[in-house]
Amino acid sequence: MQWLQMLLRWNFVLVTAITASLAAQLAKVIINLILVRKFIPERLWGAGGMPSAHSATVCAMTVAVGRYCGIHDTMFALALILSIIVMYDAMGVRWETGKQAQVLNQLIDEWMEQGAQFWPILGDKKLKEMVGHTPIQVLTGAVLGIGIGFVMPIPV
Repeated sequence: MQWLQMLLRWNFVLVTAITASLAAQLAKVIINLILVRKFIPERLWGAGGMPSAHSATVCAMTVAVGRYCGIHDTMFALALILSIIVMYDAMGVRWETGKQAQVLNQLIDEWMEQGAQFWPILGDKKLKEMVGHTPIQVLTGAVLGIGIGFVMPIPV
């Protein structure tokens, strides 16, 4: 526990945000193990999935800044705006990017079945489909991050 206090004294906000990110990524692995019944290492660092590590990270950061600097501080305003942008992007732009990747991958599969010799440049390339989040994944990540932000002890 002393090493945690030392880290928190070094940079409370950063350590809190990283802790939330790691917790969310670990939760993805555990959820995957339960649902799919297999270990997928990419879930440790990959984007997308339940819960949103991006949301957990920025929400933990925002709460930590609010607790450490106060909610009237400019840093809190910056953290809050950044959090809103990140979560909006995760549900909007990145989610749509994943949907487009699904459609493009399906088209590529169909084209390859029809005549792979005519599309050598495509080969077996696949676009990453899991890059964004559903609103519930973002909300779950946000709740996780907020919880971690409040649980971390402020260094004295």
